[in-house]
Amino acid sequence: MAKRGGFPGGGMPGNMNNLMKQAQRMQRQMEESQKELETKEFTAKAGGGAVEVTVTGKKEVTRVKLTEEVVDPDDIEMLEDLVVAAVNEAMRMAEEANAEVMNKMTGGLGGGFPF
Repeated sequence: MAKRGGFPGGGMPGNMNNLMKQAQRMQRQMEESQKELETKEFTAKAGGGAVEVTVTGKKEVTRVKLTEEVVDPDDIEMLEDLVVAAVNEAMRMAEEANAEVMNKMTGGLGGGFPF
């Protein structure tokens, strides 16, 4: 009686086996690149350096540095705006680095993988 489906001998053809190995290698490389990225820090400044924010590749804020002259009790709103601007820029830098890693891994296919 003939087997249904599959390949003769029950194994994968050479091409499929190679494809699986390549996919596993690519996954390991992506994991290594992601771990490396997570250890990097990205620092952005706002207000001519009056506010400095550092985030990790995990997109966690690790440091906020303020100069004395930016701390004006009569203008809290300006300080808040500068902190927001610095955080957003540092996050953008981290995201850009992440996109660069993904672009290298996917060979510039663009858009990543649909989910």
